[in-house]
Amino acid sequence: MEYQYPLDYDWSTEEIVAVIHFYEAVEKAYEQGVKREEFMQFYRRFKEIVPSKAEEKKLCNEFEEMSGYSCYRVVQTAKEAAENSTIKM
Repeated sequence: MEYQYPLDYDWSTEEIVAVIHFYEAVEKAYEQGVKREEFMQFYRRFKEIVPSKAEEKKLCNEFEEMSGYSCYRVVQTAKEAAENSTIKM
């Protein structure tokens, strides 16, 4: 798919890369499945960069509008999944 990830250009390059990895993990959960622990590592790093729930919701809503993939649903599924499981949406 061709779309731009929602980013904050005040973030450092390292932070932008980490947020992109999170978005890619959400895509992977929908397209082929992702290991729960791998996804949670990306999500935890995302939350270090975006600690505000309001900002997280804004970015994830923008991402869902562009991609059709819900960060929220993947995060909820990952939180409820057993350790060492694979998340497939």
